[in-house]
Amino acid sequence: MPSVRLDKANSSPPSEVVSHYLEAIYYMQAEGEIVRSARLADWLSVSRPTVTVGLRRMARDGMVRLNSRKEIELTRRGERSAAAIVRRHRIMERWLTDGLGLDWVTADKEAARLEHAVSQVVEDRVYKLLGKPTTCPHGNAIPGYATPRRDERPLSVLRAGEIGIITRISEVAQREAPPLLQYLHQRRLVPRARVRIVEVDEVGRTVRLRAGDRELTLSAETASKIWVAPRR
Repeated sequence: MPSVRLDKANSSPPSEVVSHYLEAIYYMQAEGEIVRSARLADWLSVSRPTVTVGLRRMARDGMVRLNSRKEIELTRRGERSAAAIVRRHRIMERWLTDGLGLDWVTADKEAARLEHAVSQVVEDRVYKLLGKPTTCPHGNAIPGYATPRRDERPLSVLRAGEIGIITRISEVAQREAPPLLQYLHQRRLVPRARVRIVEVDEVGRTVRLRAGDRELTLSAETASKIWVAPRR
């Protein structure tokens, strides 16, 4: 998903409930996922009828639309609002990890609370104090201040012998599997880490790789949540 222009003139931010919907749709679209009501209900841990009602209100307010295939898409207004929420979340994550020394998982949870309470003034101040970062601790671009890399691809598509530099960890993985985030952090599979594919087991659907002085075996599913910039 391309970077979204900063829009700080909006004096009527969406409610917390609508913010959760916008954020979830933004994250899934950023990973190239097709967003449908059932998927959104699973993500938000609510019933499908609840999602239907919520989406109807958001469509009425010009935040989302359904295309001809019944897929949920953000409108321009919805994308601007979603980007503002994600931007604040990622800046807060940076502050919590870089400034307060919290671990990835704790920082993500706390940032989810702060993103609904921090004012624009505080957000701007924190951003400048942090040195104007361009990504969250997990490598995802901060909307309005950076754009996603064009050369990155999932670790799972690399073949034996290929080398990659980790660029980011999927936001979808962060929200759906916090233990995975902790697992990757503990094993130093973090942005800027260099990894080399040792073996790809197509039958067992695993990837064996070397990171630093250690060899690790990941499931293909886990490897698909790690994005890398390939290196020769």
